[in-house]
Amino acid sequence: MNTTESIFVGATRVARRAARRGLTLIEIMVVIALLGILATIIGGSMMGAFDENAAEAAKIQMKQVGGGLQMYALKHRGKYPSTSDGLEAAKKYFPDNKVPKDPWGSEFLYYSPGTHSDAPFEIVCLGKDGREGGEDANADIKSWEVEGD
Repeated sequence: MNTTESIFVGATRVARRAARRGLTLIEIMVVIALLGILATIIGGSMMGAFDENAAEAAKIQMKQVGGGLQMYALKHRGKYPSTSDGLEAAKKYFPDNKVPKDPWGSEFLYYSPGTHSDAPFEIVCLGKDGREGGEDANADIKSWEVEGD
């Protein structure tokens, strides 16, 4: 065997050994760390989009509740359910005869007559946290502040 052949055979042996060896533990850990970072970035942006969509869905649901309350008033000589009667009094004017809940599964707050506007009623969604106040996804959504009312 000449020198060129021995170099080729030696290089082939090294390549075969490297191919059999696979990835080292450190290489695998680096890949897992990079995947974790990507998942965190993508997951964070997706949660923000979900919260924005849920807030928009709450506004739409509030308008639908308002429509059901207006149907109630048409059948009851222009009177809306009192605050103490609540939305439950108008449930037959909602789909499936059930009072809708907000996108986070909480009940809407209902006040009649309205105190923040000239509207005969007001509806409030307490946001993601289900408590009064808050910011961003936890912010309250109020019927008198929603555009188009």
